Amino acid sequence: MHNEDIFFQAFVYLVAAVLSVPIAQRLGLGSVLGYLVAGVIIGPFVLGFVGQEGDDVMHFAEFGVVMMLFLIGLELQPALLWRLRVPILGLGGLQVMATTLGIAAIGFLLGLSWQMALAVGMILSLSSTAIVLQTLNEKGLMRTEAGQSSFSVLLFQDIAVIPMLALLPLLAVAESSATSLAANGVLFVAEQTAAQNTDLLPWQQALLVMGTVGGIIIGGRFLMRPVFRFIAATRSREIFTATALLLVIGIALAMQQVGLSPALGTFVAGVVLAESEYRHELESDIEPFKGLLLGLFFISVGASINFNLLIQQPLLILGLVISLAIVKFGVLLGLGRLFQLELSQNLLFAFALAQGGEFAFVLFSFAAQSRVLTPAVVEPLVAVVALSMILTPLMMILHDRLVLPRFVHSLAEREADEIDDNENPVIVVGFGRFGQIVGRLLIANGFKATLLEQNPGQIELLRRFGWKIFYGDASRLDLLHVAGAQQAKLIVLAIDDREKMLHIIDLVHKHFPHLKILARAADRRHAFELIRREVDVVERETFSAALEMGVEALKLLGFRSYKAQRAAHTFKRYDEQALAEMAQVIGDEALLVARSRQLAKDLEQLLRSDDRELTHDVDHAWDISALRKDT
Repeated sequence: MHNEDIFFQAFVYLVAAVLSVPIAQRLGLGSVLGYLVAGVIIGPFVLGFVGQEGDDVMHFAEFGVVMMLFLIGLELQPALLWRLRVPILGLGGLQVMATTLGIAAIGFLLGLSWQMALAVGMILSLSSTAIVLQTLNEKGLMRTEAGQSSFSVLLFQDIAVIPMLALLPLLAVAESSATSLAANGVLFVAEQTAAQNTDLLPWQQALLVMGTVGGIIIGGRFLMRPVFRFIAATRSREIFTATALLLVIGIALAMQQVGLSPALGTFVAGVVLAESEYRHELESDIEPFKGLLLGLFFISVGASINFNLLIQQPLLILGLVISLAIVKFGVLLGLGRLFQLELSQNLLFAFALAQGGEFAFVLFSFAAQSRVLTPAVVEPLVAVVALSMILTPLMMILHDRLVLPRFVHSLAEREADEIDDNENPVIVVGFGRFGQIVGRLLIANGFKATLLEQNPGQIELLRRFGWKIFYGDASRLDLLHVAGAQQAKLIVLAIDDREKMLHIIDLVHKHFPHLKILARAADRRHAFELIRREVDVVERETFSAALEMGVEALKLLGFRSYKAQRAAHTFKRYDEQALAEMAQVIGDEALLVARSRQLAKDLEQLLRSDDRELTHDVDHAWDISALRKDT
């Protein structure tokens, strides 16, 4: 490829990414679908900017998946990984086994030999690590039960690629010569990973594999810290970045040489380095490269879809795509139920993983080279996997818009608990991280409170810890009556739903005017809305904690304790006054900005004048931090 061709290809891919992703995100479709659609547009079927020269691009782009697994490993400390061993081995192992057998049975019924059917079942049991994890991360779902279960299954699948590469040659039945298979412009070759070492005896190969993995673990734990410490001492950011890339690339090459998955090797290295003091530096250096290469990978997948084959055999291809999704969805749903995932999480788990994976391309090509599968079998299946991957973001959108609202609606219609503790002076609405602190402080000081919550999972968790908490929607007037609002003195609002909070405030003002209202504001603009509704006490959820940290920062910068506390007190008093004043001009954005700037200048002048009034003797006398250190 000439230099001008390289620059042109880079220009095409970058333009596709820059135009497609913002549009897709603006439409609520997510960046993954934007990349995939961009690949279709610039691919051979539409504009034709990407053709056979995309082969090299795909091999380069696949490294994005390797980097992603390295970053995931950095987030997983060994202790956490050990706690996930049951879902990884149990849920992941059963998923691969059940899906393999299910698809193999269908293939056998359709006329494939049992060897070919088993090979197809193994390959199609894999899901897309890149697409699923990227989509779940974008939606903030990785910490959910479904997200953790999906990650466990994907991790097991990546590990399972290794025995699959070893097992496929044993299933060889075809007589055709080795064949490389292209998916209309993007070629996936198995890189001869397992076949590279056929001159070694099995026990030698096993020792080589264990030695390589052991070397990664030992090197990561004992050798890399001194290396990174030496590199960090140079204070050269680009050298540290180069070292991080060298580490990932070197491990990937080492794993390839012994016939293992590069993604697995870098994942192990990431886990080993998860407890290193250089973890965050490594993440920040690798993340931009990972993001660009993953985007390139998704674009290449979109460009790889063989639409000519789809036009020639539309019913076959679409039928296989639907069948693959149904089989995998059914297996995942059954396993989720077996592992006691609640229905909403189980459906998300099944929707997320009901597609083929990127490793399927490599395994299909390797199966053809090993004479396990014929081109007539593989070519349609390559298109099926690519189409299933491009449909995954659409399935997630379908889940978000059609499935998820049903669960929200069903929760909203749940009957409220019978409240038998309704003569307390305080009602706390929302017993999450904020409401719990308020409630615990009141109860610890002898004041009883009626606790209301709408999250069933939170209620069950808190009840296990002995809390008497009731399910109920406080925006309903009848429930406020039952909760004892007529006898109570205070109502504390600590819920996330802003509109519902404002509705509760209006209800209280109208029907229970004697109640003092204390409300949590999510941010400054939310506080404006609460002030305009004459809430008695408005507390921004992060304000006090941030102010306390500011005090500690001032003390570390040389302020005496009294001076730092007085500065914080002045800042808080003035900011609350400014908040009340700015709440009255919230509708005029220009006036709000101008007044905000003026108030910031006034505050700075006030603090400086206040500083000059302080005497060193008083300041020194008030400071007891030294006494605390001596006790």
